[in-house]
Amino acid sequence: MKPYPQKPPFTQDELVAFLNEAPIARLSSINSDGTIHMAALYFKYDNGDILIGTQDITHKVRNIKHNPNVTVLIDTQDYPLRGVLIYGEAVLDYEDVVAKRTSIFERYMPAEDARSMASDLANHFNCVIIRIKPKRVTSYDYSKPGLITINAPAPARSS
Repeated sequence: MKPYPQKPPFTQDELVAFLNEAPIARLSSINSDGTIHMAALYFKYDNGDILIGTQDITHKVRNIKHNPNVTVLIDTQDYPLRGVLIYGEAVLDYEDVVAKRTSIFERYMPAEDARSMASDLANHFNCVIIRIKPKRVTSYDYSKPGLITINAPAPARSS
């Protein structure tokens, strides 16, 4: 493996604080043709997992039903750049969706509006919570000085 430079990562406490304050998650799933589908979504950090609410008819849910491997990018748009990249497995949760989705929306709007939006969506669609269970987490923090060295995996050889 060849080393390459990267900005320092978050500490565990910094990671949790960042995930509790960051506004948007970008969920990537794998389309049936092998290309990547990506969507920017509201999310909630929940005891190590990422929760995302959506409707069962969405493209991302269809992809997850065929391949639960996903990647989530949660980052800032302003300097200093900071972010978390989560490689994980998505689990579809159909239990108590309105309450879970309300808790996600409450990060973004008043509680009454969050309850109303979650209930309205559930009245019109079969809703689901996507729970991303991290397998590997990497982070970067451009507010920290210096660089660290990461060992990059060797490129795959073709036969």
